[in-house]
Amino acid sequence: MEPGMNKNNLSTSSFKENIKFLLKLFLFLGMVIAFFFHVMPQYENLYTASLLDKTERLKSVDGPKIVLLGNSNLTFGMDSEQLESEIGMPVVNMGLHGGAGNAFHEEMAKLHVTEGDIYIICHTDYADDGSLPDEVLIWTVIENHFELWELLRPCDIYPMIERYPVYLKKCLGLYSLEQGNEDPGGAYARSSFNEYGDVAVERKEHYYTFENSVVPPAVGDITVNRINELNRWLNERGATLLVAAYPIGKGELTASEDAFEAFQEELEEALDCPVISQYTDYMFDYQYFYDTDYHLTDEGVALRTKQLIKDIQNWQAGF
Repeated sequence: MEPGMNKNNLSTSSFKENIKFLLKLFLFLGMVIAFFFHVMPQYENLYTASLLDKTERLKSVDGPKIVLLGNSNLTFGMDSEQLESEIGMPVVNMGLHGGAGNAFHEEMAKLHVTEGDIYIICHTDYADDGSLPDEVLIWTVIENHFELWELLRPCDIYPMIERYPVYLKKCLGLYSLEQGNEDPGGAYARSSFNEYGDVAVERKEHYYTFENSVVPPAVGDITVNRINELNRWLNERGATLLVAAYPIGKGELTASEDAFEAFQEELEEALDCPVISQYTDYMFDYQYFYDTDYHLTDEGVALRTKQLIKDIQNWQAGF
């Protein structure tokens, strides 16, 4: 102990340091609370905010329903009203964004399960590592909408916290410029979605040019095991899980039908739930793709929807 110091001095010093720490902690918590309830949200009118409306519709349907799960191949590739009319069950298109990842899309199946529900996964890949591909994008989805936070798994918490400062910086930038929550218009706005969860903006012409090879996705154990676990979870609650195909560009850069048939055979052997589609039936000419290799024009949507209706009806009939 230094000369002139005693236990009382040390105790007083420690007490002052504790008070400073507590004051800083309360200040920090106050700033966080102020941010959550005053600055957030800043992305309420962007494409990703459509999940708020999708979730509201999902939870508003009391009886058995069809729920579509996957990325934007669904939002830009389905006429849910037509599907609902032909199958005779309410349809909710929960498709969102590839940056959210397969696991995040699959968690949507757990939001409001009713006995008799049919959940249809339409992934474009089956070999993800189980992580969230883009946590900042997920923040633009959930923001301070706490009812959406249940979509996060325990393993997602730390990565989300780690990337929060990046989202925070973006939010503060929008807030300071008074540009937050603006409606960008067009196909990539919340306002572009209809009540079923489909992007309803007219898409008569195609703008996408295929430049890379179109090949079957890989099948990985992590994805397969997670889907099989979801299948068991839904079955225990009286719901059914199915897998259907996604739109595949058909042209000179596309792998052979045999390659896609081999992929399908591998997928069917690995999954416990039925694969109701023939993937080769979803091979559409390049002219039916709108602005990416998974987004369809209006004509492409009609073709894809008609095929999915046929697949569901064949499954229901036991074919």
